[in-house]
Amino acid sequence: MLKTAYNLTRPDERTTSVVFASPHSGRDYPESFLRRAVLNASEIRSSEDAFVDQLFAAVPSLGAPLLTANAPRAYLDLNRGPDELDAALIEGVRRAAHNPRIASGLGVIPRVVANGRHIYRGKLTLVEAHQRIANYWRPYHDQLQTLLDESSNIFGEAILIDCHSMPHEALENVGPPGGARPDVVLGDRFGAAAAGSIVERVEAAFASAGLRVARNMPFAGAFITQHYGRPARQQHAIQVEIDRALYMNERTLEPNENFESFKTLLSGVVAEIADIGRAADQKVAAE
Repeated sequence: MLKTAYNLTRPDERTTSVVFASPHSGRDYPESFLRRAVLNASEIRSSEDAFVDQLFAAVPSLGAPLLTANAPRAYLDLNRGPDELDAALIEGVRRAAHNPRIASGLGVIPRVVANGRHIYRGKLTLVEAHQRIANYWRPYHDQLQTLLDESSNIFGEAILIDCHSMPHEALENVGPPGGARPDVVLGDRFGAAAAGSIVERVEAAFASAGLRVARNMPFAGAFITQHYGRPARQQHAIQVEIDRALYMNERTLEPNENFESFKTLLSGVVAEIADIGRAADQKVAAE
């Protein structure tokens, strides 16, 4: 069993309505889980957003909280709803209406990792699935909503930056044939999860650092942006997907020679994004 569901690093003082969170960078793999898996250590980590928590480590120094998961994605996917249970993996689950995430083996308890490789030899019990959700899913999401509520109470709005990474190969068919691939994909569920003015400023922050940015293709956002993105209530959620090839070797799962320079570059981007949430503070102060 993992020691804690998440790590929360708070700033000395909250100065922005922006909250940064990394639900897929967890790498605390329980021994009992690894013993049941048919994959080796590197295969089982292929779905992990490795090092994303480290890339965003400057967040608290910029006045924003940073929430990072400890549970690895192969064990429990925090970017899925707690009811997205896979009948092909979990005993006693009824087959529900078609859900493409569950059908592909990527429910809240994943059946597969990247490239469709199966994780387990057999099925899990429904009791075990519910225990994982109770022990890790609910604490993470309870804490995330608490942070967003704090932003709303202090600044009059909340902006969630949901931090992810994407395999370089996922970008093969993005953009015009022969054109440059994006380095970053922003997902706002085609405008449903965040105000366009905020998404534009987040895009500008990445673009000003020389990064190519696309929106919603191939990643528009999953459960987290869908659940927390409530722009009519001044609660905005934007998923950020960063090309792993920019900072790591995807084969060895190790930082590459560009890691530190990219981390420094990203810290500047984070500072600009944090400034978006300070505009809300200034607006509240003026009223």
